[in-house]
Amino acid sequence: MVLGEGGFGQVFKGWIDEKALGKSGSATLVAVKKLNSESLQGFEEWQSEVNFLGRLSHPHLVRLLGYCWEDKELLLVYEFMQKGSLENHLFGRGSSVQSLEWNIRIKIAIGAAKGLSFLHSSDKKVIYRDFKASNILLDGSYTAKLSDFGLAKLGPSASQSHVTTRVMGTYGYAAPEYVATGHLYVKSDVYGFGVVLVEILTGLRALDPNRPSGQHNLSEWIKPYLSDRRKLKSIMDNRLEGKYPSKAAVRIAQLALKCLEPEPKYRPSMKEVVETLEQIESINDNPKEPRNRTARQTTRRHRQQPLHHRSPLAPKNETGRAN
Repeated sequence: MVLGEGGFGQVFKGWIDEKALGKSGSATLVAVKKLNSESLQGFEEWQSEVNFLGRLSHPHLVRLLGYCWEDKELLLVYEFMQKGSLENHLFGRGSSVQSLEWNIRIKIAIGAAKGLSFLHSSDKKVIYRDFKASNILLDGSYTAKLSDFGLAKLGPSASQSHVTTRVMGTYGYAAPEYVATGHLYVKSDVYGFGVVLVEILTGLRALDPNRPSGQHNLSEWIKPYLSDRRKLKSIMDNRLEGKYPSKAAVRIAQLALKCLEPEPKYRPSMKEVVETLEQIESINDNPKEPRNRTARQTTRRHRQQPLHHRSPLAPKNETGRAN
């Protein structure tokens, strides 16, 4: 079953037979990425994945279970992430896609931030270079894990502030200094994190050519809304239905603004981002309810069972989108 496609190749759903490997138990569900062996970029991305995920281990990084290079076949085998990508949950449409509740969104943001913080604080700093919603995968309990290290780079040495490299990544998430000069800083990743924070707040894509002129690039027009409490309310994701603590939303917006600072040196470190998000999480105990709801309706809503989200890694429907 094909789970996804991209410039690198395809991702398939598969199983590893534990008995065949000499272990007891049933087959293990996995995701298998098949890269384009005829593409130099495909080979370079395969090497990067093996080099980074092969030596790095963290609760918020997707586990690389194995890899293969044989007869021009480039394969990578990962743990299977049941809930698919953050991108699908934020922007997917259809009966099979349901909105993420506020508390889940904050949990995902914290998990992704911890993964990025780990990369930045490892012995040899790693610059992720392609932080975006589609690369944040979710397990069965919505624990966020970073995936796709094909564009990752080792950070600068102690005597340098940045590394210089050809510009790659995803427009809309890439930091302005990187796009303009090819200079890649550790805090270039922080900019991308800020963009994802705004997506989590608003449910709007980082880049959308269908928006009005001047609003195609989210980070270029959203800042005045993030700095004004009243304007912020007007851009909050409608699928939250007003059920979020306004103080927490304001603080998330303030944090996003700091991450989106034009100058890398003024952005917070990812360690500071994690600490701030964990403080904000404590504000989440009493989500804001819509004012036009009666107390009786509110009580009944709180008694409902939590939403069950179907994974976007399920078989595709008749429209070609993943269910």
